[in-house]
Amino acid sequence: MQPLSLYIHIPWCIKKCPYCDFNSHAVKGNVPENAYIEALFIDLSHDLERFNIFNRPIHSIFIGGGTPSLFSPDSFSRLLTGIKQRVNLSDNLEITLEANPGTFESGKFSEFRALGINRLSIGIQSFDDAQLQTLGRVHCAQEAVKAAEIALQAGFSNFNLDLMFGLPETGQHSSHRDLETAIGLNPSHISFYQLTLEANTYFYKYPPKLPSDENIFSSQQQCQQLLAEQGYDQYEISAYSKPGFECRHNLNYWQFGDYLGIGAGAHGKISSASGIVRSTKSKNPEQYLAQPRHSDHTSLARADLPLEFVMNHLRLKQGFTLEQYRAATGSDKASLEPALGQCLKDNLLVLQDGYYRCTEQGWYFLDNILEKFIC
Repeated sequence: MQPLSLYIHIPWCIKKCPYCDFNSHAVKGNVPENAYIEALFIDLSHDLERFNIFNRPIHSIFIGGGTPSLFSPDSFSRLLTGIKQRVNLSDNLEITLEANPGTFESGKFSEFRALGINRLSIGIQSFDDAQLQTLGRVHCAQEAVKAAEIALQAGFSNFNLDLMFGLPETGQHSSHRDLETAIGLNPSHISFYQLTLEANTYFYKYPPKLPSDENIFSSQQQCQQLLAEQGYDQYEISAYSKPGFECRHNLNYWQFGDYLGIGAGAHGKISSASGIVRSTKSKNPEQYLAQPRHSDHTSLARADLPLEFVMNHLRLKQGFTLEQYRAATGSDKASLEPALGQCLKDNLLVLQDGYYRCTEQGWYFLDNILEKFIC
């Protein structure tokens, strides 16, 4: 049986960043914490009943947004207590909370830890004040450093720092220096993303001046070397961790596992003997609060399974075996042979110990690889 995770979306934030294409909404007035938590309980109970998965243990919970850490510790206490009353939880449960480095949020870290939240993901993005201003962030570099220090003091031995590269040109900013600062704070995990100009964002409408592709590539290689030298293993395209600190929740996504998604705009994926169903909740917070049982469901066609499987697994350094592919899709090697053969020939994939995985070149051109698997 597939592992099961739970994603909880809290859509409010202090300010919408110009690069953000997530379902996030700037706070206007008071956040309706109590009403939203009640809606989450209704949403969760409805999903459990619809998919008849009351007894499947949940291995990880990820609370994302938005800025979930805007909610009070009391609200999270209610939320986690209500979840425990409704589902079976694994003994080795990973609970991640996304948080911003601002003083308001970091002051709550010790209370979050006391509630059983055992992993923080802190949205740093950069340690350069000019760059943070360009990115529309509401914290400064000093607050970013302090947040990581407070996380350690609060007992979070497992915390992630989000950083970005390929950022708008602002003089002396260096992604390499950002990483050096981050590594000095001793996080167990670093997420290192390239800035992309997504549709429906301010940056997409008004593009900033970005470094050349050559400079971005060179900077990325230098940063990857630094991370490797400092003991951070790249286990996914954008994810680096110390041994044993991979994000189990995100690994479940990339390994094509199952997950429930509750909250405004949350997505879910549940497998059964009859197939795979994806669910999507109402994106608008007001609509979600009014109708928390509403969701759109789409059955994943059998013909789409191979591409979905490959698209997720090739993000991972480990790659996949043909046995894993057959178990997840019900298809045999013949359906993959033409694309696999071409990718091996082009040095985009390599076959090692039964695993098909991306070469370093292949990771940089993953979209090109996936095009070869589209029938």
